[in-house]
Amino acid sequence: MPHFKAPPKKSLGQHFLVDRGIIDMIVLAVDPKPGDRLVEIGPGQGAITLPLLRRHGELTAIEFDRDLVVPLSQAAQGVGTLTVIHKDVLQVNFTRLAGEDRLRLVGNLPYNLSSPILFHALDHAPVVRDMHFMLQKEVVDRMAAAPGSKVYGRLSVMLQAYCAVTALFDVPPAAFRPPPKVDSAVVRLVPHAADAIGIQDRARFADVVRAAFGQRRKTLRNALSGVCDVEQIEAAGLRPELRAEQVEVAAFVRLANQTSAPAVQ
Repeated sequence: MPHFKAPPKKSLGQHFLVDRGIIDMIVLAVDPKPGDRLVEIGPGQGAITLPLLRRHGELTAIEFDRDLVVPLSQAAQGVGTLTVIHKDVLQVNFTRLAGEDRLRLVGNLPYNLSSPILFHALDHAPVVRDMHFMLQKEVVDRMAAAPGSKVYGRLSVMLQAYCAVTALFDVPPAAFRPPPKVDSAVVRLVPHAADAIGIQDRARFADVVRAAFGQRRKTLRNALSGVCDVEQIEAAGLRPELRAEQVEVAAFVRLANQTSAPAVQ
């Protein structure tokens, strides 16, 4: 259990994990090894922090709530070496933080900021070895969805283009204090090697995916009318009458590359 208690702040969307069984499952999923550089986002009351410290001996934690910084540091005394960075995680430069290392990110993310945090981490993917995050189950379902699924969408494509996404296990509301109104889940993300991603222009890829899923009922021909033409869709090996939710990630990469490639002289 956490070594200290602090009232959760509704304004920060705080729900503190208190279920020992779930905590043990997260630590087991992370399975830190000697030499790993662990970074936890939003340690809260230390529910995951302290067990990871006992297991690994060293951890960096990024905490936005100033009222939790001192109690967390005090709770870690005698457990392991804890470095607390009091900062908004979206302002943390993971590449600079990593130095010569590669980071293993862990966290029970605030659900209202989960997508921005995920994409911020992906901006620093070359220095991230893997990520283990607890998120709203609905979000994890979308992250890991396959083409053809009702929940396969923009988030699925944008994350799977850069990472292997694996939903690990669900977490019920009763595992938190206070209980959230939604189910949660733990997900593992492992960034692909840079040369395996194949995206020529990240901004162009994002534009194509955003337009394709902008109106789900529309075919590619109509949804992408302002982004690319039918010839480019067909040149990427796609049928213009398909809808975005039927298109696999690799095909979106081909399409974005097809539309960003320089014209042949």
